[in-house]
Amino acid sequence: MQKRFLGNSGLEVSALGLGCMGMSWSYGPAKDKQEMIRLLHAAVERGITFFDTAEVYGPLENEALLGEALAPFRGQVVIATKFGWAPNPGDTNRWSALNSRPEHIREVAEGSLKRLRVEAIDLFYQHRVDPEVPIEDVAGTVKDLIVEGKVRHFGLSEAGAQTMRRAHAVQPVTALQSEYSLFWRQPEVEILPTLEELGIGFVPFSPLGKGFLTGAITPETKFDSTDFRSIVPRFSDENRKANQALVDMVTGFAVKKKVTPSQIALAWLLAQKPWIVPIPGTTKLSRLEENIGATNVELTADDLAAIDKASAAIKIAGARYPAFHEKLVGR
Repeated sequence: MQKRFLGNSGLEVSALGLGCMGMSWSYGPAKDKQEMIRLLHAAVERGITFFDTAEVYGPLENEALLGEALAPFRGQVVIATKFGWAPNPGDTNRWSALNSRPEHIREVAEGSLKRLRVEAIDLFYQHRVDPEVPIEDVAGTVKDLIVEGKVRHFGLSEAGAQTMRRAHAVQPVTALQSEYSLFWRQPEVEILPTLEELGIGFVPFSPLGKGFLTGAITPETKFDSTDFRSIVPRFSDENRKANQALVDMVTGFAVKKKVTPSQIALAWLLAQKPWIVPIPGTTKLSRLEENIGATNVELTADDLAAIDKASAAIKIAGARYPAFHEKLVGR
């Protein structure tokens, strides 16, 4: 497995990470714990050193899963987790309240350290920007945690360019985690240039378009009520039919290169910048191995130009988030 540095931070990780949310939450019912531990071990054995989780995944269960599964590999792996949510009594989604107050960040850090079974959190992201708390206070609190040896690197998730600049001025930001793929290219407008200027790494989540770019999701696919995609406008029956054109395009390139659509989508991302580290999630060993295979797919300049031209001609239908979540990104 190739390695990459996240920006100028000196944090080196495998070129492809593993998003672990779906093992416990959001993409249908939680998966069998022992099966997921075996999958996490298989990922390490195949060279993956970068694992992504969050306090809210589960909630709490995903961090505990990684803490148990990756305990034998301390010092060999990098675990990223996130703060910024809190229980919201009376809400059907009990973790729908933002909270990045300094005292809460500290509470979350202590809980994450215990669940992850580590002495220091490798990469601590603010999960979503909290408009009630100045980003300078957030960055300052994480800076203090770094000085105390409880955190090693600071990250942001779905933050806007100006917020990144303000945070970076207080405590250097190691990485931004946001959605980016052939299914969502908005970061190219302002985010990527800002990251390059500041020397911040980029960790795209949903690099396979929440599974859409694999080709496994069709207009006939039915999502379980516990699957987040069941409420995402982009995944409505009508919009999936319209967006199938993108999958067909990616599949066409995959046939030419004798690889899979997933591998084309990931190889395209890896080719954009040397400081981009996608974190596709999976709960299946076959998909894990398929994704890892993308690191060996070489796309030429002509390939990349052809993919850009073909994708630019396709208009994606539907918002990428429901209204509530849409308000929380890009701030």
